[in-house]
Amino acid sequence: MIEQRPSEERRKSSAAMDEARLRQQAIGVRLRQMFDEVVNEQVPDEFLEILRRADSRSSEKG
Repeated sequence: MIEQRPSEERRKSSAAMDEARLRQQAIGVRLRQMFDEVVNEQVPDEFLEILRRADSRSSEKG
């Protein structure tokens, strides 16, 4: 059996780390895009009404 040289192992390890970093970076970019899309969506009227009712109930108790 041929043993791998330490420099070859380091090179493979470095390539794997680079690939993992690129994957993580791509995931981060996509998550930021999705977050921006959600932030820019309008809040449904029904949800706003629920929030108004909750606010009025909490102010009545306080």
